[in-house]
Amino acid sequence: MFTLNPARPMTKSLRILAALLGYPDEQVRRHLPEMRDLLHEERALPDARLGEIDALMDSLQRADPLEAEADYVELFDRGRATSLHLFEHVHGDSRDRGPAMIDLGQTYAAAGLILAEGELPDYLPAVLEFVSTQPPREARAFLGEMAHIFNAIFGALQQRGSAYASVLGALLELAGEKAQPVQPRAEEPLDESWAEPVVFDGCSAIGQSKPAQAKPGQAQPIHIVRPARAPVPNANPSSGAAA
Repeated sequence: MFTLNPARPMTKSLRILAALLGYPDEQVRRHLPEMRDLLHEERALPDARLGEIDALMDSLQRADPLEAEADYVELFDRGRATSLHLFEHVHGDSRDRGPAMIDLGQTYAAAGLILAEGELPDYLPAVLEFVSTQPPREARAFLGEMAHIFNAIFGALQQRGSAYASVLGALLELAGEKAQPVQPRAEEPLDESWAEPVVFDGCSAIGQSKPAQAKPGQAQPIHIVRPARAPVPNANPSSGAAA
């Protein structure tokens, strides 16, 4: 039985998971065998999850390169529920997103991490690269702060039957959370597969610092919430009816 050890190294696993969530270009596909070996060597994840990630790697290796890249874009760049930009789930398009980006970018700079040109600080693969530079206990705590978002994306990917859900399940487990097994299914018709999943009904900034109060690198709590239901109009008005 796999037992989570808070001090277990997971640097390699985090970097490989970051690479798997990145655009599946030729460089990523070329290094898949090496990535598989390193994941199994570090053994930061249970065997069942490693098997699911192996299946994802196998599918990327078998797929036509152009189709794999197109599928990635459709999955992660066409809807908010599966967006890999974390602040999309927290701030949406609000003006709080800018200060949060600045704070996170300053955190990276202090750690010596330089983002690729055009890459935003809240892009999950970049976040995981940063977390991989931290000691195991600190890395696990950092992942725990984002577990609500991981769980929302995990649920959205599960509902779409995507093998990429295995990566989010792995992140939840590294954060010390429980995650269901991944069971990819046959593709659904486009209209059904792009319906927004129930698991992502919105986010709240409750409990977060205001931009003027936030400090660089300050942890921000995340709350996934359901929107309030609109009141049901009265179908039988008691007055105002025409005579």
